[in-house]
Amino acid sequence: MGGLSIWHWLIVLLVVVLIFGTKKLRNIGQDLGGAVKGFKEGMKTPEGEQQPPGSGESSQQISGQTIEGEAKKEKTQ
Repeated sequence: MGGLSIWHWLIVLLVVVLIFGTKKLRNIGQDLGGAVKGFKEGMKTPEGEQQPPGSGESSQQISGQTIEGEAKKEKTQ
C-alpha cells in the first residue's frame, strides 16, 4: 500500500494524453517553458547597470553613498 508503481504512472500518462491530446500538451509545455525562461531573464540584473528609480528603493535612498555628519544638541535658555 505504499507508493505508485511505474505501471500506475504509465496509465495516468495515457489517460492525460487521451484527454488533452499531444498537440495541446506540447503547446502547454512550450508556454510554460517560455514563461520560466522569461522569468529567469527578468530576474537577472547586469552588475554594471543600476535599477531604474522607483523600482524597489524609496526616492530618498541613494545606494552607494554615505552621508557623514554630527548631531549637536541645541542649548535652550
